[in-house]
Amino acid sequence: MEPYYTKIIESIVVITIFVVIRIITNRLINKTITDKVVQKSRIQLIKRAIHFILFLVGLTILMVIWGVKQSELAVFVGSLLTIVGVAFFAQWSLLSNITSSIIIFFGHSVKIGDAISIMETKDYEISGEVLNIGLFFTKIKLFPSDEEITLPNNIFIQKTIRKVGHLGHIQKDEPTSGQELS
Repeated sequence: MEPYYTKIIESIVVITIFVVIRIITNRLINKTITDKVVQKSRIQLIKRAIHFILFLVGLTILMVIWGVKQSELAVFVGSLLTIVGVAFFAQWSLLSNITSSIIIFFGHSVKIGDAISIMETKDYEISGEVLNIGLFFTKIKLFPSDEEITLPNNIFIQKTIRKVGHLGHIQKDEPTSGQELS
């Protein structure tokens, strides 16, 4: 009967660690949110994805503690990943955009309301205000025409972006370097 006490204690430790890590990640995400203007639905999506990954890791550790053989677990996980990989193969672009959305959320300096310039080529730039950073697309309001464009997030993180400033610091009617004052 003693091995079960050890397994119960190990399980309680794993569950406690899971809860602590979940609290820490929530605080980290909330701290990141204070630096960026992000939609609540997007925040919840990111939290759910991270919590799901943590849950899977915790569940795997619990299964190992309770005697599931690692070889059987590896075959199961490998089969599951293969099925998921084949199912999403046609949707790789969507997965790339979701991953890019998370990268933009945590690692990119651009936030909603910023005036940016996207350098397409040496002589061509797209200038505008970031209106929304969604799960799949980033919406930009162009200067001076006020037209809106959407860029897929996986393209957005690949472009060279110059942050001109926050919208409050720039006026749309200011002359650019190639225009003359009249």
